[in-house]
Amino acid sequence: MSTSFQPWHHGNITRSKAEDLLSKAAKDGSFLLRDSESIQGAYALCVLYQNCVYTYRILPNEDRKLSVQASEGVPIQLFSVLSDLVETFYSPNMGLATHLQFPVQKEEEPEEEAVTTVVGSTEPVKCPPQLPPRNSKEIQGGDSRGSELACSSLGDTYLQRLQHIDMSNLPEEHQKSIEEYFHTSVSLDAEQVQSGNPSLPHLKKLTMGICKQLNSEISRTLPTLETFQRLLDQQLAPGIGRLRTQVSADSDQSVSFRLEQLTKLLYSIEEKAKTAVFEWAGYDGGHRRSLIPPITFEVKSELLGLTTKMFLKVDVETGKIYFKKYKDGPEDKYFVHNKILQLVKSQKVAKLVIMLETEKEKTLRKEFVFDDTKKREGFCQLLQQMKNKHSDKPEPDMITVFVGTWNMGNASPPHSIASWFQCKGQGKTRDDTADHIPHDIYVFGTQEDPLGEKEWIDTLKSALRGTTNISFKQIATQTLWNIRIVVLAKPEHENRISHIFSDSVKTGIANALGNKGAVGVSFMFNGTSFGFVNSHLTSGSEKKIRRNQNYVSILRFLNLGDKKLNPFDITHRFTHLFWFGDLNYRIELPSTEAESIVTKIKQQQYQELLCRDQLTIEKGEEKVFLHYDEEEITFAPTYRFERDTRERYAYTKAKATGTKYNLPSWCDRVLRKSYPLVHVFCQSYGCTNDIMTSDHSPVFSTFEVGVASQFVSKHDPSRVSQGGIKFMNCVATLMTKSKTKFFLEYHSSCLEKFVKSSEGENQDHSDGSIKVRFGNQVELVPIISDPEYLLDQHILLCVKSTDCDESYGEGCVALRAAESSYTEFHVTLTHHGERTGTLAGGVQLRTSEGKQTEKLYDFIKVERDDSGASKGKGLDLINKFALPSDITNPSYMGVGFKSGGVTDRGWSYSMSPKSASAPLHPPTYTKNPVKPSRSEGGMVQTTNRPHLPMKSRPGQADITPTKPKDYRDSSELPSKLRPPTRPIQPLPKEAHHEATQPPKMGRSVK
Repeated sequence: MSTSFQPWHHGNITRSKAEDLLSKAAKDGSFLLRDSESIQGAYALCVLYQNCVYTYRILPNEDRKLSVQASEGVPIQLFSVLSDLVETFYSPNMGLATHLQFPVQKEEEPEEEAVTTVVGSTEPVKCPPQLPPRNSKEIQGGDSRGSELACSSLGDTYLQRLQHIDMSNLPEEHQKSIEEYFHTSVSLDAEQVQSGNPSLPHLKKLTMGICKQLNSEISRTLPTLETFQRLLDQQLAPGIGRLRTQVSADSDQSVSFRLEQLTKLLYSIEEKAKTAVFEWAGYDGGHRRSLIPPITFEVKSELLGLTTKMFLKVDVETGKIYFKKYKDGPEDKYFVHNKILQLVKSQKVAKLVIMLETEKEKTLRKEFVFDDTKKREGFCQLLQQMKNKHSDKPEPDMITVFVGTWNMGNASPPHSIASWFQCKGQGKTRDDTADHIPHDIYVFGTQEDPLGEKEWIDTLKSALRGTTNISFKQIATQTLWNIRIVVLAKPEHENRISHIFSDSVKTGIANALGNKGAVGVSFMFNGTSFGFVNSHLTSGSEKKIRRNQNYVSILRFLNLGDKKLNPFDITHRFTHLFWFGDLNYRIELPSTEAESIVTKIKQQQYQELLCRDQLTIEKGEEKVFLHYDEEEITFAPTYRFERDTRERYAYTKAKATGTKYNLPSWCDRVLRKSYPLVHVFCQSYGCTNDIMTSDHSPVFSTFEVGVASQFVSKHDPSRVSQGGIKFMNCVATLMTKSKTKFFLEYHSSCLEKFVKSSEGENQDHSDGSIKVRFGNQVELVPIISDPEYLLDQHILLCVKSTDCDESYGEGCVALRAAESSYTEFHVTLTHHGERTGTLAGGVQLRTSEGKQTEKLYDFIKVERDDSGASKGKGLDLINKFALPSDITNPSYMGVGFKSGGVTDRGWSYSMSPKSASAPLHPPTYTKNPVKPSRSEGGMVQTTNRPHLPMKSRPGQADITPTKPKDYRDSSELPSKLRPPTRPIQPLPKEAHHEATQPPKMGRSVK
């Protein structure tokens, strides 16, 4: 049903955009139609009356006839086309608030730059002539002479290029064949394509002729390799004999196909031979695990006011740390991994306190100073790896994730790309001592990627194998034109990853071309959901509004994650969401400032330039990436370099229309968004220095992330009280002019199905906003009532309208904030990336108090900044060190909490991360450009809030995972897939007084 020519039909614009357009019209009877957000194939008729917007659903029946859901008592009429429906409702008394009078027309779309921009230029230009249109219908629309001209110009283009290529080393018959093809045959192939035959028979004939000898050599070689492969097979598969018939003897297959078979055989032979030899030799490092060599650190120790040099040797494989007075001294003094209780990092200097357990179960405190914070971080990562490796837990509760983005500039990568995934270069980088620590998951996003999918994946696997000695498994890949995402994981995680989905969205010209857009992958890692989005947004310094629109389109239409969460876009569907790519936001300065920008970059004055960074500005004004976090940028702009060097920026570009400026900018970025109170910590964020084939530098980032596994209760099921989750006194304030009623929906993986509240009561309706009170208490019955399980769960809330069943705002509440008492919450509501209001209320867990299992990521803490503390004296660690607030995601969507009559809003999205409350403020590194600070804020607890009990370390039963279900189409989520969050530890006694002081607040959410 074509409706695009109707001026009042606005397609898939958002509800808030429709309200804006009607508000600008400011006339009773103004109207427009948009696509429904809740039902595919339906529409929403939006009418303005007395400064309120009334929305009516237009639904198709089985015969695709359309009807309007108007007031009761009005006869239902059916229409075949929208234009007839609209014409009918121009009449009064048709069940609408007022009859239709003034159609609101679509706003003009901003002009999009074409893929090539040399159309119609009369001046001679250096770039080649434009190729004929891709759309064959456009060619057929003209006369036959126009078609002939297009074909001949295509041949002429390549013949011109041929004149500038040295072909002296090619066989003479090959030269003649290529010239002949472009003289005559290419036009014949073009005619075949116009007639609907895309096989290019003349090109195939040319390549077969050129590869004649290669083809015969393949026929001679393939049988030998297949025989060799069968020899290495432990058990001969019944289809091996047929393989030879299908591949070796079939000479009609294309050369590229047979070469691919040849390559696959060579890879297969290499892998099988390695496996056999490694098994015979008893070598266990080739494919199963990484062998991390022992590493020694030189440190300083202070004892009785005297500073002495010491050496700490970390042996991850044996699980020991050695304390030595000399580098080559005896190794008789060591501690085993289970005797290393905790690491506590200082905020001010590169100091580290190691808490150890002695033979008599006493606590020993060792304090060391490293050369710099980078060395200390490498030491901590090695000890964390040791703890993870030798943990007696059957499933991990923490993993590390690498996220990288690189615009390859349509050029093949260099021989070595190891610096990219080893995080070597500028910015917040890993220490050399961490080189051999492999990450659990690697996610690579590329744009303008010229390689084939298999070639690129093989390149990545080979590079990782060379540095980690692990053969990583491919989890997923998705490609849209030259935009690609690849996810690789350690082999031992293959069975922990399930529910894998991938999708893509085009945002190029008219949202139809894939030269710009996004690709995404989502999956479950045991009980934690992950989403990854790689996007290439519109280019051009002046196109920031179009980039913002690209972001919203991707947010709305990228189909990833749990299908049952369809009221929620991808920002709410995942425990952890990572969004990265060539976002193309630029430094907003005039082109005359180009030299000044370069000078500031050389002086590492990045903060001055970041103040003019478009993404920082747009994000600060809540126009894009609302509530996403980005680690502090302490590396130089990654675009636009001269290729083959990183010493010069090529900020001018000659075009047919004149000189175009591309000022050095941070185009390539990595952002993240996680549920509240879950563990996530950025270990590194920077760019490489030595990969120079593109005009962009690759960007890397690594994250330490908390994950959940199958929940195993430590209590007798018969003794555990029935748990319940109560929501009460909920009040929503919505920024809307819609005249409708609302209700709440509660979604969570801890519930059998979503729960709807009763209809709310509309109270205030001031200009542009409405207050809705949901008076009735809602009790949610979880599938598992154990308190430890419930404190790790999240509830997604959605405010919906009764007229169209469309969402007016979504938010998330962490049950950990409720603990075991009644707690008030305050959540910012968003929809399609826009702030749409707030939701306040109370939540209470009706269950007995429980103990939390200690998590591996609680091993490393951060020292509270206390300048009055004495140096190196006393063993009262509890008094000196506080919760490591820098490694959690303390707030989400502006969540705040109140308990015991004291409001605690914690860290708010309306304030800078650096202005979070002082007592639990994250550590701040010095303002050296290459040593960034952490960007997360802290959640402040009040003294009246009951604290969690001390943690225990019980053993967990080994659970055999069942075959995962496809939860996107089912009504339940298996209990193993319940995303938890990190536990909150009690504050030390000395911290209680400080915590009661009112925290510094940004502007409150109205």
